[in-house]
Amino acid sequence: QVQLMESGGGLVQAGGSLRLSCAASGSIGSINDMGWYRQAPGKQRELVADISSGGITKYVDSVKGRFTISRDNAKNTVYLQMNSLIPEDTAVYYCNADIRVKFAGRPTYHWGQGTQVTVSS
Repeated sequence: QVQLMESGGGLVQAGGSLRLSCAASGSIGSINDMGWYRQAPGKQRELVADISSGGITKYVDSVKGRFTISRDNAKNTVYLQMNSLIPEDTAVYYCNADIRVKFAGRPTYHWGQGTQVTVSS
């Protein structure tokens, strides 16, 4: 059993910053990619940022230069530093990780429960 626990969401004014954290726990064998997705009301869930086990990152164009994804492999934790927030960033943010459970064969994707980020204008 593996769990992803997110924290750090909240309400912030435009131009402000928030830092999201997501810690994986349980019977973890290894973790490959970790990432953050978001879903705004009435919209599809989209990938915001992703980081490989080796630290290679990718971002959706709308957050480049404003958001930074990082990870601490020793803590099985991924972070999303969000700066210069705009109202369009308002969404539920979900953590996602490709995890091989101990004694299992292939890795599978796991999701966190989501954390609300609201940016007021």
